[in-house]
Amino acid sequence: MKIPYLDIESLITFELMQRSEEGIDISRYQSQWEKLRAVAGDQSFEEKFSLFEKLTGLPSPEKILREEPSALQNIKSRCPHPQKTLPELSLSPDEILDRITGGWFGRAAGCLLGKPVEKISRDGIRNILKANDRWPLSDYFTEHGLPEEILQKYSWNRHGGRDSLKENIICMPEDDDLNYTLLNLHIIETYGKNFTSANIAEAWLSMLPVLSTFTAERIAYSNSLAGMDPPSTARIRNPYREWIGAQISADLWGWISPGNPSQAAEFAWRDAHLSHCGNGIYGEMFYAAVIAAAFISDDPEELLEIGLCQIPARSRFALAMQEVKTISKVEKTYENILNHLYERVGGYYWVHSINNGALVAAALLLGAGDFEQSICNAVMGGWDTDCNGATVGSIVGTMIGASKLPPKWIDPLNNRIRSSVKGFDNQAIDEAALRTTQIIIR
Repeated sequence: MKIPYLDIESLITFELMQRSEEGIDISRYQSQWEKLRAVAGDQSFEEKFSLFEKLTGLPSPEKILREEPSALQNIKSRCPHPQKTLPELSLSPDEILDRITGGWFGRAAGCLLGKPVEKISRDGIRNILKANDRWPLSDYFTEHGLPEEILQKYSWNRHGGRDSLKENIICMPEDDDLNYTLLNLHIIETYGKNFTSANIAEAWLSMLPVLSTFTAERIAYSNSLAGMDPPSTARIRNPYREWIGAQISADLWGWISPGNPSQAAEFAWRDAHLSHCGNGIYGEMFYAAVIAAAFISDDPEELLEIGLCQIPARSRFALAMQEVKTISKVEKTYENILNHLYERVGGYYWVHSINNGALVAAALLLGAGDFEQSICNAVMGGWDTDCNGATVGSIVGTMIGASKLPPKWIDPLNNRIRSSVKGFDNQAIDEAALRTTQIIIR
């Protein structure tokens, strides 16, 4: 039985990619891999596994070790200093509830918007929308009016994509972008502010079906079953360690830390530490801090600056964020900014933390606090559309609150999330928001 993301072919292919991104010359290993791929069946399994072990055993370049650490104290030592001075939180309890409710609904709506076209390219998304005169994006996707040749050329996401079309929406379908948010709510309710990475691992194993996990999370799940503890669960045989999986888990840590981005980032580290390393960790820390700051600032540029205070200043993730900020001051159209991003970070895999993190930042800056424009920007940009729509929706929803979210985007959800997390299926969104508010940690 071939289990996706755990099979040896995927492990080698993506470990080669990871090591190359770290600046290692992989040409000799790439040649070995090409030869081994030509051997059919299980005849070359031992040789393939040996090649994978060699790749994972290669030492990382000194620059990577120095500028992109994974241990919390080392991360803090590489963050910008002094830290930015932040205003005090001045929201009433009712206003905080409205903001958190906005974050939950915004996350669900943004995810739902991007779900049908996950894995479809930026050009493909444009072609779909232009084919029935719906470009630029301003509503949930639909099949109505699409020519047959477009429907044949582009397939909706097989994980709930058809359920996410405008004519079929009855709730937020099951999705990992909401599963981890719900699971993290359970973590805080169960363990409180002193939760550990091991607590999270235990919750995954007991509450989350293994095939509801993907890439780095599936590796960490498998490593946990093998008896490993963090950080080994993230480091051992995990070519997906810098992908987007941790970044999609950031929200709950920001919501329970209103106005306290450093606390949100530390909570996010404990979570990301289970399954990711380096830039994969920074993505979750950065956006947890941004969401925490969205309670005290409605300026997207300032939010990004606050997020940058929580991650190593010379990391590739931070440099990509800085470049987004710089290019957005020069290029005033979103399309031109996207063109620049595709040139600058388009070489990363479509679910990597760096390219998607940068796209989210660009969508926020050009959306300027407008919920519809922001989530549509995120999805029109391509790459991991549902993850990016969800993160942007969460940030802007938290920034403006549920009372200011357009009903056009929220009403179709019918206040309901489907989930594969034990005990959370058919979760009422407003109830999840209320429970989140009741466990805010100051």
